[in-house]
Order: sequence, then C-alpha cells, then structure tokens
Amino acid sequence: MGTVVSFALAAPDSADARAAIEAAVEWLHLVDRTLSPYREDSEVSRMARGELSPEESGPLLAEVLSLGDNAVSDGQGAFTLHPGGRFDPSGLVKGWALERASAILVESGMRDHLVNGGGDVQTEGDREPGVPWRVAIADPRDRTRTIAVLGARDGGLAVATSGTAERGEHIHGASGGTLSLTVVGRSLTEVDVAATTAFALGDKGRAWIDERPSLAGMAVMDGGRMWTSQRFADYIVA
Repeated sequence: MGTVVSFALAAPDSADARAAIEAAVEWLHLVDRTLSPYREDSEVSRMARGELSPEESGPLLAEVLSLGDNAVSDGQGAFTLHPGGRFDPSGLVKGWALERASAILVESGMRDHLVNGGGDVQTEGDREPGVPWRVAIADPRDRTRTIAVLGARDGGLAVATSGTAERGEHIHGASGGTLSLTVVGRSLTEVDVAATTAFALGDKGRAWIDERPSLAGMAVMDGGRMWTSQRFADYIVA
C-alpha cells in the first residue's frame, strides 16, 4: 500500500525470530493484495468500482467495513470510508494491519518488538530488560528536530500521526492551521483512526480526544503554536 514497514526485535538473531518476521510480512502482503486501493484486482478496488458488494466481501474486508462503520459513527462526521467520494478504507487499514502484524510476532514468541509503518508505530514489551521502547515525534516544520519522546505505560505503545507537512491537504474535512496531530494509546488501530478523525475535526479535535480515556494527543499548529490533551504528559519520557 505504498508504505515501508520495518521491524525491530529485542531478541538474538535466530531461526525462530526470522520465522516470526516472515509470518508478519506474509500477513502484510495478504492485506496489500486484498485491501490496497493501488491494486486494480484488490477487493477494495473492486468495491470502489461497484463490482463487489459488502455482502460479497471476504473476511478481511468484512472486518474492515465493520471497524470503519464504528469509526464513522464515533467520528462525528469527520471520519469517512469514502474520501473524495470514492470508497477507500486506507484511513484505518494501515494501523489495523500493523497491529495485527505485531500480534503475530507476540504469538510467535517474539514479545519484545517494535513495528513501524511509515511513522505509525506499535510496540510490545521492552527494548531491553526494564527499558521500554521509545518513539520520537518529529517537528513537522523541521524533520530533523524532535519535539517529544514517548514511552509505554503498560508494556505496549501505539503512535500515529496525521498532518499536511509531508503529504499536503489529503484528509477529508481537514481545517487549516494544523500541521500535524499525533495520537498515542495502546491500539494502533484505534490511534490511527483517531489521528485522522481528530485532525479532520480541527478545533474540536482536542476535546474529542479528551473524551476518550484510552487516548492522548498533541498537535503542532501553523505559526509554532502547540497543544496537548489532558493525558499526553503521561507518555512523555524525555
């Protein structure tokens, strides 16, 4: 789906570790074949062209449609599965797929790891004994500058960022003034959708995040202003 994915395992190189990564990669390739809007033969592309109905969708797309319906309902009209009027669930597929890849690693015995897909991150366990994984948030005005470093509170961390700094105005309904909005929590599926939703909500985004106890957020605004949600400081480690 046009995204580079990297894995970091806090484990010695071994046949088991390589097999775990291969299983996670196989899953991501399955998601790409089935759900990528960039592939003409994917179920997503076929549904967008009207060649496949929701009732005819396979189990992966059916799960995504269910998650998408919940996201649309929860997003106060800000989240959509039809950006620009065309069916495209990419706003939740990446986070969902990466979180599942992380779960595959856990199931394979590789509990301590980090999965990074285009800057959206899911971690589990520790980087080394007693030391949690850390995720740096770059300044959208200067990608060489770090504005926050986040760490897990309970052994796992999910971080997703939406914004215009790199891709321009690409989010349905996004209002001007916000360069980037980062959401942090436990589930990358949840925070990926939340980052898109809160960004599109504009001035209402911070209040929307604060209403959800499982989430925290931070935004960088045009002109250098910033805001953080009520629980964001709980995740800052440096």
